[in-house]
Amino acid sequence: MSNAVAAGAARVRRLDEASINRIAAGEVIERPASVVKELIENAIDAGAGRIAVQYSGGGKSLIRVIDDGSGIEAEDLPLAIARHATSKLEASDLFDIRSFGFRGEALASMGAAGRLTVTSRATGADAAHAITVQGGKVSAVQPAALSRGTIIELTDLFRFTPARLEFMRSDRAEARAIADVLRALAMTAPSIAFTLHDVPNEGDRRNVLSLEAEQGCPDEARAARLDRIISGGFAGSSFPVDESREGLHLSGYAALPTFSRGNSNAQHLFVNGRPVRDKLLQGALRAAYSDVMATGRYPAAALFITCEPHLVDVNVHPAKAEVRFRDPALARSLIINGLRSALHREGQRSSPALSQTLAGSWQRKPAPIRPDPEITHSSRTDMLGDFPPWEEPQPEPAPAEARDYPLGTARAQLHNCYLLAETERGIVLVDQHAAHERLVYEKLKEQFKERAVEAQMLLVPEIVSLAPEQAEALLGISAELAALGLEIEDFGPGGICVRSVPSILGSEVDFARLLRDLADALDDTGEALALSQRINEVISRVSCHHSIRAGRRLNAHEMNALLREMENTPGSGQCNHGRPTWVELHMKDIEKLFGRR
Repeated sequence: MSNAVAAGAARVRRLDEASINRIAAGEVIERPASVVKELIENAIDAGAGRIAVQYSGGGKSLIRVIDDGSGIEAEDLPLAIARHATSKLEASDLFDIRSFGFRGEALASMGAAGRLTVTSRATGADAAHAITVQGGKVSAVQPAALSRGTIIELTDLFRFTPARLEFMRSDRAEARAIADVLRALAMTAPSIAFTLHDVPNEGDRRNVLSLEAEQGCPDEARAARLDRIISGGFAGSSFPVDESREGLHLSGYAALPTFSRGNSNAQHLFVNGRPVRDKLLQGALRAAYSDVMATGRYPAAALFITCEPHLVDVNVHPAKAEVRFRDPALARSLIINGLRSALHREGQRSSPALSQTLAGSWQRKPAPIRPDPEITHSSRTDMLGDFPPWEEPQPEPAPAEARDYPLGTARAQLHNCYLLAETERGIVLVDQHAAHERLVYEKLKEQFKERAVEAQMLLVPEIVSLAPEQAEALLGISAELAALGLEIEDFGPGGICVRSVPSILGSEVDFARLLRDLADALDDTGEALALSQRINEVISRVSCHHSIRAGRRLNAHEMNALLREMENTPGSGQCNHGRPTWVELHMKDIEKLFGRR
């Protein structure tokens, strides 16, 4: 006899139907936004052209979804709200899912958690019918008034599972989650019109979001929809992505590194049209930008992976928020290589949003010019008489094709820090240190890849003292550092002996600062990153030590040489830390500043 039985343990028994439904509700319905997600997905699967969502109390009091889709036959209404019933799965193949999910499972869970009413009129039907579920109790099918499609209304969510209410956030936070769900699903269906209303009471509606159906070919419609949903100038600061590999296809748009965010909210990932928050895909997106973005910044993107259903399992998460690929490494490499190829293709491009910010800042009211009290006041005629007659200045010699270059021709250096160049469209401002840092970084990376970094041996080895853990970290990658031209040896606890440095650093090297920077780079990236990524961070720190510093005076030849090299270097639109290296101001913006437009 088992110890459990001997101790008088409860016998195993079958749960009643109401308990089963409430347990299922807890798995499927985490919050009001979960309900909205399921209902919008059902409407999309039903072929709707317009979907309207209404809520009150953050969705806890009311959720109503109205669509003009194909509807549900009257005799199918009882099955639609039953558990383990679906109109979306063929031949019982759980891995051949070509729609959003299981309609019956979601509706049954909603009916167990609150009061659910489904009103529908199937295409071609003479009349509409309705069915109600309250706390798991199902009413008879009744005639109803509806001209087309389906209306699903859920009130008093979690009334029958009150413990779940304690975990709900404020009405404002829950409403925000509902809006986020709608936006994500709207990205997958640009040909469908969406509206979202907050309905405090039946006589009052507040418009939260309105998206008309996008026109044009699928690519044009998707681009237009993304532009409306992802704010801040995403359209002008993003580039298309299109990559295929072994049955997986990646498409969508990703932002330039200079269009980064402080969190991952602007990252939207989809698998076969389904929005997901998948760690594998998010990690791949982060890795793709690791070489061009500062720590703590996040790229903005809307990426869509499509494949045959058998290549991905969408049922690993109750709410289908995560997926599992048959070949995870393939999906990861598709994103990383696809994005890196696209970033390389974008060359030295920088975010247009920066130019708009620049133009906007210059349009602010200027500070008044106050007279200098040290200057003796006199009449305007007297003051003008002190100046020599105007002489036409002689233009500087410049190449005939001066303005044909993408970054133009250098005309001046401002504050020994910024270059001013003239282009065909306007002017360009360049941060000389940030730009040169990127150029050196790319050159060192290429030399490291080809094992062609030139090293300069030190006549007298340099001894640097570090914290023991820093010295240990650097010695752990001494072979890779040697390939970069930096040869180091152990010199006792915390001691590092430097025997050579990359020739590109020149003769004046602050060895202690260089090694501490490299140790910090290893500490920042951590052990979780691949060695290649950590080495890139080390190369980034090395290049920073050689870059043209702010405050160094450049001549015209040096300035133009820097511009030409930027034009021929991929990724030169941002420095190693993700900051912009240049911004452009178009002539139309300059003319606006002076009231010429």
